Amino acid sequence: MSQSPEIGSRTRTRAIMEKYGIRTKKSFGQNFLTDLNVLNNIITAADITKDDNVIEIGPGIGALTEQLAQAAGEVLALEIDSDLIPVLNEVLAPYDNVTVLNQDVLEANLLALIQEQFTDPTKPVKVVANLPYYITSPILMNLLASPVDWAAICVMMQKEVAQRLTAAPGTKQYGALTLAIEYQMDAKIAFDVSRRVFVPAPNVDSAIIVLTPRKQPLAVQPFDKQKLFGFIRGCFAHRRKSLCNNLRGVVGKQPATKDKMAAILDRLGISPQIRPERLTLDQFITLANALHAADLL
Repeated sequence: MSQSPEIGSRTRTRAIMEKYGIRTKKSFGQNFLTDLNVLNNIITAADITKDDNVIEIGPGIGALTEQLAQAAGEVLALEIDSDLIPVLNEVLAPYDNVTVLNQDVLEANLLALIQEQFTDPTKPVKVVANLPYYITSPILMNLLASPVDWAAICVMMQKEVAQRLTAAPGTKQYGALTLAIEYQMDAKIAFDVSRRVFVPAPNVDSAIIVLTPRKQPLAVQPFDKQKLFGFIRGCFAHRRKSLCNNLRGVVGKQPATKDKMAAILDRLGISPQIRPERLTLDQFITLANALHAADLL
């Protein structure tokens, strides 16, 4: 069923681009992956089987889509660039388990698409994608905010961003995005990807990160999930400032508020001078709950 050479080979990629007059668009962050070993390693990292439904974001000219089609039960590929839709439909024609839609994932009703497009929507759903660098974080947050119970999210992104997602407290990469991911998922970097395996080559190296549902439940539940993350973003507003200074921007600077806040920090055993990157997710949740109970949040 596979075509030879496969789409992900550099030879076939260049042939497809020449045949259809394709020029990659910076506005969509397009970089086509041209290494079959890397593509196969992505399938392995995502642990794709015939029992899986897969959503691919940004299939480009179908290099990863083809490998997914060979490994998965069904594949739904969402491509924002309408110029690539006829290309995808032609090069992926040998695979009857692939559906290509001209769709912006940030505007998609993912739960509805799963119900409408997959033959058996009760099967595990995984996301596999080579994400555009410029909207990596919005796409991840959109996926995590959706009501879909993802079996796994396996995505390629800028290596620096992947390091932020998997950072430990106290490191310079640790921040609000790290905590947003940790709230719902366990994150690990599967492997790095050189910039040299793309056409055109980006300016930075990439990494494959795999997100799976948390195995350990949260020790503390937040009073409100959305307000919690607004609170955490406020705490990281100025990374070089202390937690106390950042908190004043969140809860206000009135003397009475300051005294209440100081008493809460003291009760929780949190130094006002600590940097926000030294707090764990449980500590952020506990602090947010305490500030909410004191009518400060």
